[in-house]
Amino acid sequence: MSENQTQSNVLETSSVSRAPERPPELGEVNKTSSAAGVLGWLGRVIPTFLVLAALACLAYWGHHTGWTIPKFSALAGNGQAEKDDWCSAHGVPDSQCVECKPELLPKMKTFGWCKKHGVFECPLEHPEIAQLPTTPTITTADLARAQRALDFSPRSENNSKCKLHQRRIQFVSREAVDKAGFEVEEVGEEPVEETISANGEVTYDQTRVARVTTPVAGRVWRVEKLVGQSVKKGDVLALVDTFEVGKAKAEFLQALAQVDLKAKTVERLRPLAGTAVAGKDIPEAEAALREAQIRLATAEQALVNLELPIRAEDMKGLSAEELSRRVQFLGLPEVIAKTLDPKTTTANLLPLRAPLDGVVVTRDVVAREVVDTTKVLFVVADISRMWLTLSVRQEDTTKLALGKTVRFHTGGSKAEVGGPITWMSTAVDERTRTVKVRADLLNADGLLRANTFGTGRIVLREEKSAIVIPNEAIHWEGDCYVVFVRDKNFFKESAPKVFHVRTVRPGAKNEKHTEIIAGVLPGENVATKGSGVLRSELLKNNLGEG
Repeated sequence: MSENQTQSNVLETSSVSRAPERPPELGEVNKTSSAAGVLGWLGRVIPTFLVLAALACLAYWGHHTGWTIPKFSALAGNGQAEKDDWCSAHGVPDSQCVECKPELLPKMKTFGWCKKHGVFECPLEHPEIAQLPTTPTITTADLARAQRALDFSPRSENNSKCKLHQRRIQFVSREAVDKAGFEVEEVGEEPVEETISANGEVTYDQTRVARVTTPVAGRVWRVEKLVGQSVKKGDVLALVDTFEVGKAKAEFLQALAQVDLKAKTVERLRPLAGTAVAGKDIPEAEAALREAQIRLATAEQALVNLELPIRAEDMKGLSAEELSRRVQFLGLPEVIAKTLDPKTTTANLLPLRAPLDGVVVTRDVVAREVVDTTKVLFVVADISRMWLTLSVRQEDTTKLALGKTVRFHTGGSKAEVGGPITWMSTAVDERTRTVKVRADLLNADGLLRANTFGTGRIVLREEKSAIVIPNEAIHWEGDCYVVFVRDKNFFKESAPKVFHVRTVRPGAKNEKHTEIIAGVLPGENVATKGSGVLRSELLKNNLGEG
């Protein structure tokens, strides 16, 4: 069609659309109504017809299949066996069925219910039933491990009337096992823990936090440390210019001079002892010397109280200039004293020192600020050890004791730190109805931060080497826990491909594994992921033929 023709058609269409509509005639209305009625009838009839057709197909299929769902034999890949050689009860050829012909794989001697461990055919008491190349040796340590798990806490129990352990699940071949699609893993050993979880908060160890104040009022002369800086015990945090320090130093110097003077007077009078002149003066001079010595001791103690220790004996023999310098910069580290000019620096400086190794976590002072004894100027915390306070449910506290290990990780980290419980509150929190429990956490790397929250696990029981299997291997069948253990001769060419049903007693459980107190031994092989296909065959008598 040419471009001109197309434009002509468009114009005609536009012209028609702009033409005024005429009312439909009676015949046209009847035709429209009839078409709508036919469509409505078809809409009602077609779905019904489709449903009837589907039911007819289903009836045809059921008639030709005997109304059964696929059997276990189809999953096992052995549907090609001859019909006259087929055990429909166990899903394998009759000539190979170990249940119908026990001589093909004789059942082992049965020992029945083990009251001590709560399982049938207990391998801890009768290791010869284990599906292993050689009979394992059960040691006293193995029995003690199981007993510890049973004594620690009530465990899930099996019904002593359960009969599932008498069953064996058989496959025609190894290829049939592969086709079934489940996995098999070896029973292993690994550490397990039983814990109580509780929310907690990390804080500074209050026995390792120092709040530094000035012992006397004064003005801050200089600040030496900032927030976040690490300090050692004795490091100077700030210098305070205080009148009390200058006064104490002056009294010390005066008392020191008086003692020296009185001592010389006594030494001068003693050679005159026995004369009329010295008879009265010597006792007075000795009394004056003792009085001066007392004042000197008092002045020494005043400086010690200001954390400016000094000994008069150390000042003997010093020149007046050296003595003045010693007292002027008393208590200041040499590295600071060297930076000060004796001519322009006041003798009233009092150093405020860090009382412990740690980090300056708070500094609330600046130079030239007037301070008194009530204001906290610095907070120094030793962060090498922190406190963890947990809120434990009241009903769980009966299992706790001092010394129990706590493992903790903050909300933003997967790394765990641990420490012992050192304190448990004697009261229940009135608001949360929980009990506060505190543990000491080592923080040598400094990764823990005060006032952070996280989850703590209190270790109640810890087994270094427990028997474990994957969680998928265990099945609860209403009255007992079972696993499927692969026969020890499974890989022999002529041996039947059999899985034994074994009752087990589960213990502690984590995200991947479950502790087995009794029922299997290390080295045995159990069906794990996908083992539900074995479970369905085990319960087929309850579910129907397929």
